[in-house]
Amino acid sequence: MSVKTLLPSATPVRFLAEDGSRVELHEGYAEPAEDRLKAAYRLMVLGRRFDVQATALTKQGRLAVYPSSAGQEACQVAAALTLSEQDWLFPTYRDSVALIARGLQPGEVLTLLRGDAHCGYDPAETRVAPQCTPLATQTLHAAGLAHAMQRRGEDAVALALIGDGATSEGDFHEALNFAAVFKAPAVFFVQNNRYAISVPFEKQSAAEALAYKGIGYGMRAEQVDGNDAVAVLAVLDDAVKHAREGKGPVLVEAHTYRIDAHTNADDATRYREAGEVEKWREADPLRRLETYLKGRNALSENEIELCHAEAEEFAQTVRDTLNAEPELDPLSLFDHVYAEPTRQLAAQRAALEAELEA
Repeated sequence: MSVKTLLPSATPVRFLAEDGSRVELHEGYAEPAEDRLKAAYRLMVLGRRFDVQATALTKQGRLAVYPSSAGQEACQVAAALTLSEQDWLFPTYRDSVALIARGLQPGEVLTLLRGDAHCGYDPAETRVAPQCTPLATQTLHAAGLAHAMQRRGEDAVALALIGDGATSEGDFHEALNFAAVFKAPAVFFVQNNRYAISVPFEKQSAAEALAYKGIGYGMRAEQVDGNDAVAVLAVLDDAVKHAREGKGPVLVEAHTYRIDAHTNADDATRYREAGEVEKWREADPLRRLETYLKGRNALSENEIELCHAEAEEFAQTVRDTLNAEPELDPLSLFDHVYAEPTRQLAAQRAALEAELEA
């Protein structure tokens, strides 16, 4: 593959301007079908309402912490929609909306953030790895599993969601290098939301865009407007197709923004100006897609109302689930330590079981 084919577009791929009007900055990419764009819109409405509800639950003490993804819904939903059932998703702690879009239940998604368990769902069944808190470690998991699936002849791709701060970690370098050398069917999707907690992007990297890092690994790369759901879906569709066809991994950088604070424990006003946030609110991915679909007569007011009504019902489900007290089993501490429990572990389990029965 030549250097020219590895380089990302000079400017981020874009189909829609901030006001929802069509622009022609997407050479080589086809617009996704209308039904997929409407599906993305529905899930973005659902995801935003979920995000607001989860944030409220932290204030009520029902969640220990919640990292909001408000403003990043186009990235999260597109990542879920571009994958088939046999593909794997490797999320971070901020990617709860992607898990909801993938079809997981809110109680499963929020188990980790509630502190009930390390993971609230079965990764093998859902093909969704546990949400990863340590930065960039999920990239190694994705690269390794993608290579394993390739060796087994499986028709599957691994997509790793990454924050811009994680690209400064050594694990990110090792994962991309490994995946490129072995042409693993993996897509590394960086949601560059401009801040690694309080550290702005310009203090993290001297690169004009993170997508340019791909060429150093001999990996195809692309950059996209992360608040343009049409563009994100088109670029990710193409990246997943490239990886699935055995052409090697792809690095995609989405230029987006984290509207809310890093988590509910963070005060974002200490490191960024209100005017900056308002500027990015004008690039709202949900409003942009809604305006575009309405302009094409592909989305009616009644359909919009139905989406929001569904989102309200979903929010009620989230409240009901999280307001119920969890049923905890102390013996479950021993369930996932070893495939075959050691003699010492079996003795500890028996001792605790006897103590609970006493």
